[in-house]
Amino acid sequence: MKIAFLAALLLGIGSAAGAQEAPPAREASAPLTLRKCLEIGLEQNYDVRIVRNEERVSDNNATAGNAGMLPTVDLSAGYTGTLDNDRTVTPRNGDATTETGVYDQTANVGLAVNWTLFDGLRIRTNYKRLKEMQQMGALKTRITIEDFMASLTAEYYNYIQQTLRLENFRYAVSLSRERLRITEARVQVGNFSRLDLLQARVDFNADSSKYMSQHELVTASRIRINELLANENLDERFSIPDSVIRVNATLNWNDLLAKTLSANASLLMAEHDSSLAELDLKTVLARNYPYVNLTTGYGYTYNRYGTGGNLSRGTLGLNAGVKVGFTIFDGNRRREQRNARIGVENAQLTQQRLEQSLRADLSNFWQAYRNNLEVILLEEENLIAAKENYEIAMERYLLGDLPGIEMREAQKSLLDAEERILTAQYNTKLCEISLQQISGNVMVYLE
Repeated sequence: MKIAFLAALLLGIGSAAGAQEAPPAREASAPLTLRKCLEIGLEQNYDVRIVRNEERVSDNNATAGNAGMLPTVDLSAGYTGTLDNDRTVTPRNGDATTETGVYDQTANVGLAVNWTLFDGLRIRTNYKRLKEMQQMGALKTRITIEDFMASLTAEYYNYIQQTLRLENFRYAVSLSRERLRITEARVQVGNFSRLDLLQARVDFNADSSKYMSQHELVTASRIRINELLANENLDERFSIPDSVIRVNATLNWNDLLAKTLSANASLLMAEHDSSLAELDLKTVLARNYPYVNLTTGYGYTYNRYGTGGNLSRGTLGLNAGVKVGFTIFDGNRRREQRNARIGVENAQLTQQRLEQSLRADLSNFWQAYRNNLEVILLEEENLIAAKENYEIAMERYLLGDLPGIEMREAQKSLLDAEERILTAQYNTKLCEISLQQISGNVMVYLE
């Protein structure tokens, strides 16, 4: 009779566990891989699209004309009319001649060219500055893209983590439900007390509450991914084919450090800031030199006279001129030069501070990365032991040799081991993403 009772319990456990562990129905038609997420996000994300438009503006500004290297050409035309009353007195006999309603007219049309030939290399410096701004625009785009890719990749694996945690809570609910069923059966045959039944029901309700709360975290992560992808429907459901968090355990410290110092976008941006500070100094120093401006024009002027011996006059011709000047004193030159030199020094110090900060961040993430790899190995051993411990506890519990409280402890130990290894894997992945981002290698997730 006892053997039959145990067999029935084992069959019940198998059927209940199978029913609980069946995967939920997927609501999305096609799986959304990390690569696909990144491709969609790079096309649709608002921040990426905005910074790309800003890069186009910096490209449009980096021209010789915007720097002032090209001449200006103006075409102008005009007409002037005057209506006067003239009174003329001759100096010899004092006779006066008066004319009323004298209408003089002047019409002109001309082409004027102005060109700054030299202004102490300020124009050339401005052109170099625009080119630096163009390169900085590309770097700003790269920084935004790298930040976006790191954020989306981290959220993608967070969604996997939360989904796996949801599966763990679902499994915990199934174990608690089966324990409750076994306890109810034991109480009916008189092997367990009502206290055991109440404790089993409390544990079942607690696990169910955790499972329901975990749904909120999964939903929040899904909404965040849709936000990063710029989906109109933020609650759009999708399926992710990855069911585990795979970490890259082959990162090398020397490679990461070398790439950081040579390819980090923020560090490259700081180098351009230093170049801009030096160009600002050259712009101020250009005021120590003379300037040369060329003006030339070609035009036609027509005058029609309302009085006098000449009825009209037309003039067609070319004019040209050169202007050379030098600003002797303006009251601000020396002060601006001193401030510009201080700006160069500050830009260099900022670059050095950034490099030191990147080294510190890289070291911190590397240490956390290596420690978490060790934690994963340790928790993998703990998980194997926790599973074996739970199986033994279940056998003893079915035989009535183990109280419900100890059975609960075995169940909790198994779930805690699964939670710890999942957390270690996710933390390791975050460190990996951060290391790749600092070293300017975050594009590896598109490969």
